[in-house]
Amino acid sequence: MMKKIRCAWVPAGDALYEAYHDKEWGVPVHDDRVMFEFLVLESAQAGLSWRTVLRKRENYRRLFANFDPVVVAAFDEATIEMLMLDAGIIRNRAKINAAVKNAKAFLKIQREFGSFSVYLWAFVDHRSIDGKRRFMETLPARSNISDVLARDLKQRGFSFLGSTVCYAHMQATGLMNDHVEGCFRYHEVGQPLALTNPKG
Repeated sequence: MMKKIRCAWVPAGDALYEAYHDKEWGVPVHDDRVMFEFLVLESAQAGLSWRTVLRKRENYRRLFANFDPVVVAAFDEATIEMLMLDAGIIRNRAKINAAVKNAKAFLKIQREFGSFSVYLWAFVDHRSIDGKRRFMETLPARSNISDVLARDLKQRGFSFLGSTVCYAHMQATGLMNDHVEGCFRYHEVGQPLALTNPKG
């Protein structure tokens, strides 16, 4: 059996990272719960490694009601204090507060556009952009689209979601196919079957 060639950012032998890369990263997402999950996790990552977030992901799912934005938007100060005591997540008060604030803004977008997915995919004309990256070194940290998205989200009340985080969100949820061309997933995520959302 031939060894799978993955994007160079995946640590060799890290099963959790490999599973994330092989099953989720770059797959077009149209499920609002999954969208919200990535927004919370990516904003929590700021200043940290994605590996740290992945290892705490199940704890986030448990403590954040499986990333139900309705429940998270209703978190009160007592709930936030409880979360600050749980080492299973990133105990940063500003980031936890941002998750609650972002949940409220997320619900407003759902009400305005029918779904957060419809709102977000409009930024790429509802089609995944093929990055056509030959080498990992050519992957940008942001783009003109992520700049515009970050500004719009900020105007709508979101925080901890700057252009770099927005671009990472676009990559993770398939708005951008930034798998390098030599990666076995590059062609797979571009196929119609990739529209099926992984649930974890």
